[in-house]
Amino acid sequence: MPHLLSEIRLRDVVLPNRIGVSPMCQYSCEDGYANDWHFVHLSTRAVGGAGLVFTEAAAVTPEGRISPQDLGVWSEAHFEPLERITRFIDAQGSIAGIQLAHAGRKGSTCRPWSGKGAVSLAEGGWIPVAPSPIPFSANYPVPRELTLEEIRSLQDAFVTAADRSYRAGFRVIEIHAAHGYLFHEFLSPLSNKRSDEYGGSFENRTRFLRETVAAVRKALPDRCPLFVRISATDWTTGGWDIEQSVELSAKLKTLGADLIDCSSGGNIERAEIPTGAGYQTPFAEQIRREAGIATAAVGMITAPAQADHIIRTGQADVILLARELLRHPYWPLHAGEELGYPMTWPAQYLRAGPAGATERMPAHELD
Repeated sequence: MPHLLSEIRLRDVVLPNRIGVSPMCQYSCEDGYANDWHFVHLSTRAVGGAGLVFTEAAAVTPEGRISPQDLGVWSEAHFEPLERITRFIDAQGSIAGIQLAHAGRKGSTCRPWSGKGAVSLAEGGWIPVAPSPIPFSANYPVPRELTLEEIRSLQDAFVTAADRSYRAGFRVIEIHAAHGYLFHEFLSPLSNKRSDEYGGSFENRTRFLRETVAAVRKALPDRCPLFVRISATDWTTGGWDIEQSVELSAKLKTLGADLIDCSSGGNIERAEIPTGAGYQTPFAEQIRREAGIATAAVGMITAPAQADHIIRTGQADVILLARELLRHPYWPLHAGEELGYPMTWPAQYLRAGPAGATERMPAHELD
């Protein structure tokens, strides 16, 4: 029976356990470049034993950033500091993953500790783009509607970024289609009012994401897993919902997606979200069961026993932790002790490990 600390193979990539670092924005870049903060942040979670370590959302164009301080991957040069990070993560026996993203109408906004709402053009902001010229809220910028030519150009940007990511050492690629960012804006009828082939029906609203997933899959080696993060529901009547998410997930599977990362919300400012322990896990379970695709559960999962139960009962295949890993970067090592499963430790830390702890090997030696 699979459990939290068991291996899982996705295509030719073996995660040493089912604990992943969920993408978490650090808002600490200059011109999109990763720096020492990102190295320490991501490398520490690899030292802590997470089997999969995702970067924060990485914008495929400058206008695809949420804030001016977001991570970017719109040029080859952006991958130079990221290659150092992927090498270290690999050396710790973990798998490096990258989340490719475009913020859409939620772009050109302040990072959390610097204010709220739009960043003006004079302060380094830009005019964001979206499926329709509908702002997220009153203090967010009004986006410009994308043309068909621009949609195709953005698809190319995702393909280029995915190819560069793999060559830089990332062995899991995730497309961010959740949290009210660009792909989610196309999916939801509340933010997509287009009348062309990218708006209206379910088939049309999902077209941009489906075409992009197909193009990225074609560009990646067969051995590389492709994840897609979605918001399973808008939590708002008349919006995107779990039934549409199941149908979309089944279609994405046929296009070569390997896992659906199941989050929710983010597209409607005043949505009433009933948060609580593991509140999004039922979405991962339903999509896994009805669409027949592997899923990741995320959201207020904090205890090892809770995470292990989700895996053992078949509700999800992978657990992604976010804030809990900010509070406790060595959570996986403690989970091993609590659950009674042996975890490998860095050789430098073995003297602090539990009795019988063994040395961790690089990820490429685990294949």
